[in-house]
Parts: sequence; structure tokens; C-alpha cells
Amino acid sequence: MVVFLTKGITYLNNQREYIPEERTGFMKKTFLFILFAAAFLMFNEEQFAQVYPDQHYILRIDSIKAKIETSENVKLSDDGKSFVLQNNSVEGYVILKEQASLYPFNQGLPSYNGSAPSENCGFKVQMRFPYAGSWSQWLTVGYWKNNIWSDYGSTTFGGGKINVDWAVLNSYVSKWQFKVILTRKDVATASPSIHKLSFFVSDSRTTSNVNISQLVNDKPSAIFIPISPNFIFQYNVDPVIGKDICSPTTVSMILKSYSIAVDPYQFALSTYDNYHKMFGVWPRVVQNAAEYGLDGAVTRYRTWSDAKKILEKGGRIAMSVGLPISSAGHLLMLAGFSSDGMPIVHDPGKSAGESYVYDKATVSQAWFSKGGVAYTFYPVGSVVSVADEFERRMPNNFELYQNYPNPFNPTTTIRYQIRSSGYVSLKVYDAIGQEVAALVNETKSPGTYEVIFNGSNLNSGVYVYHLQVGAYSLTKKLVLMK
Repeated sequence: MVVFLTKGITYLNNQREYIPEERTGFMKKTFLFILFAAAFLMFNEEQFAQVYPDQHYILRIDSIKAKIETSENVKLSDDGKSFVLQNNSVEGYVILKEQASLYPFNQGLPSYNGSAPSENCGFKVQMRFPYAGSWSQWLTVGYWKNNIWSDYGSTTFGGGKINVDWAVLNSYVSKWQFKVILTRKDVATASPSIHKLSFFVSDSRTTSNVNISQLVNDKPSAIFIPISPNFIFQYNVDPVIGKDICSPTTVSMILKSYSIAVDPYQFALSTYDNYHKMFGVWPRVVQNAAEYGLDGAVTRYRTWSDAKKILEKGGRIAMSVGLPISSAGHLLMLAGFSSDGMPIVHDPGKSAGESYVYDKATVSQAWFSKGGVAYTFYPVGSVVSVADEFERRMPNNFELYQNYPNPFNPTTTIRYQIRSSGYVSLKVYDAIGQEVAALVNETKSPGTYEVIFNGSNLNSGVYVYHLQVGAYSLTKKLVLMK
């Protein structure tokens, strides 16, 4: 049964029936109490619900084209699959319009897919963020393949920095811009190209609130990705660089698991970042795999079950782990799960690392307490890709989003969207249906709005917030935890 309540009139399953106002008031309280009970049950079931949601934003070729703000000496390739330099140009760039996230963030993982077909060409990816009422300077987040520019570019500003391969911001933002510079030695050299930009944004508090016992009790069903006879022990790849190449070695195993031929030594050499002097810069390893036909991105996982879903769809995951497995950082290929939910990995750092099973608490601590960072791959052209484009869309008529953060103490932000002008009511109710706050009570124009709810004068507990636009309404729960 669908119930819409308005003053003096109640709609039952879209059938209009007049009900006296006093009865409508009683029904409102009853209805809200039912909503509260349902919300409470849902909250208890959402064992792994994120208080501060991760968000993944991907731009592929059509989206890049649609978002161009300005460009110079760049064109769409003849096959329409990437952006390249114009025939008579040795350098060009494209700047994209600003993008906006649904929730604020203070950490971001950029990555990109493109190609540099020779040693004498390349592309550089830059980003900027809101700062001091305007924008920061452009910050270099990575390049491919060789650092052929006389100036690498800035990596820090007053509001944060690019910490080798990820953005660390001093305050929360919800906007960013991309810039891609394409360069080649001369017009006879094949042009570099770009066809995908990815930005996975997060709130640092999500990692700070990792619950290891919950992760240990997260037991996905069995699945396994074999690697034999293609397991690679990184120290056997080369006696000089073997100790430093866990990242490219892990991705070499992933390529081989898709039956893609790769020389692990050459793959490691091309992954090497001669600016940072490292083999394991996250977006570079992902980009190198793109040269072999994989669709990849730097991402995060917060549960084992989330990772299992990727494996089920034919994806591959390279886990970036820290202590207690490695103090310097290490990469593992997630191979699957045993019948009792134990993670199975292919560990390139162990001579007998194929199908290796760590203590679950140990590997959970090593991965999720480091942020759950991973490379996620699919073959190009597969039905499922790393993620669908995550764009802000206007709803059919209106939309109510989950408050942020949730649980909260004492303030939280509630966001909603409306497509057409109308009278808007946004109220908060307690467990017994009593109104505790009227946040909005006026006519609004089309757009997206944010309202701050302050629960400093309320007791801890589950509350519901109710958005009404005309005759229709939406309700969500929020949790005040003092």
C-alpha cells in the first residue's frame, strides 16, 4: 500500500478519499512510527553501511567530449575512441568542465587510461581543487610514459597536495577539474592518446573507523581465479629490481590470468616512474595495463563481499596492503575465497605465494586499515567495466539523499533535489512520530539544496526525515549518536 499524506486529504494507492484533518494527523503519526520501525530494522541489517560514502566518478570518451571547457591542438581520433593531437601539432591540451560529487571528500585516487605508442610522446594529467574562493593551481597527478617535459609541474598548494599518487586535502571539497596535456617530439611521431579519466573520492574517517571483527565475520561464498602455471615470484624476475616490483609483478599475473602475453621484466621497467623513482605509483601501473587492453582504475574496497562481487563479474583486483604484512607496502592479487570465506591471494613476494592464505584478521588489517586501495581491472569491451559513469542527475520529479555523515553528532547535512518549482516541506520526527525540527517550509525553485540539521538538543537515537513536495513524499532515517 502506498500512502501519501497531505492536509485533510489522504491518498491510498492513488485513490483520493477525504479524511477529516484530525484523523489525518493520527494517521501521520502512525505512518511515521511504522517508518521509524522499518528504518530501525534496516539500520540493524546494514552491518557494513558506510557513514561517509565512497564515490567513483569515471569519464569515458563520450563524457570527456561533452565536458570539454577549452582545448588547443587536440581532436577526436579517426576511430572516435580517444583524443589525440591534431596532425600538425606537437603539443596540445584539453581542460574539462568542473565536476561535482554528491558528498564532500578529503581524499581522492586519480587514474587514467590512454596510450603513448613511442618513447618520444606522452601525456600528463593534472587536476585542481577549490581553494581560497577560487581554484588551486594545476597539480600534476601523473604522466605516461616518459617524463618528456622540462617542468613536471606543481604537486602542492595551500589546501593540500598530491602525495605521489593520491590527492590529500586539508579540508572537505566537492568539486574538481581535469586537464590533460599531450606532447610529442615532432609531427612525424605518433600521437599519444587519452580515453578515460577516473577519480575515486573518499572521506578519511571511513578508513579511521574500520571494524576488523566485522571484516573477519564477512564470509563471501567460494570463488577462485587460478594462476598456475603463470605464478610469478618477483625476486625471480630480476636480481636487481626484484625486491621493488611487487606492483607490476602482481599486474603481470593479472594480465596472464586473462591469457594476455606479457614480459614481467619489461612491464616493470615501463612502469617505473623516473620522477618519483618508484615502480609502484598506482595510476602508472593501471595505465601500463591499459596498453595491454585492460580497462582499469585505482579504487577502494571496504568489505570482502564487495570485492567478491567484482571477481564474480570477471574482474581482477590487486590489493595494496600495509602492516602487519608489510611495513613498506606490498601488492597481492586477490584470487578468491575458500568455502569458509577465507581470502585466497597470489603473493608475488613469496616463492610459494600461489594460492596463499593469510590469517584473515591479519590480511583484513593490512588491506582495509590502509584504506582498501586496489587496482580494479576488466578486459576492454567487456559487458561490465570498472564502474558506470557516476554523474549527478536530476530526478524525474524530486530526490532525497542520505544525510551525511550518518551516524552524526551533533550536525549532519541533508541534500535534496527538485525538478520543478513547488512547495517543499522537510521535517524531522522522533521514534513516536513527534516532529522535532522543521527544516524547510517554503516554495523552492528547481535545483539541489542542502540543509544542516543540528541535533544538539536531542537524545541519541534513530530519527526519520521526511521530504514532501506537493502530494508526494520521501523518507529516510538518520542516527544521532552521542
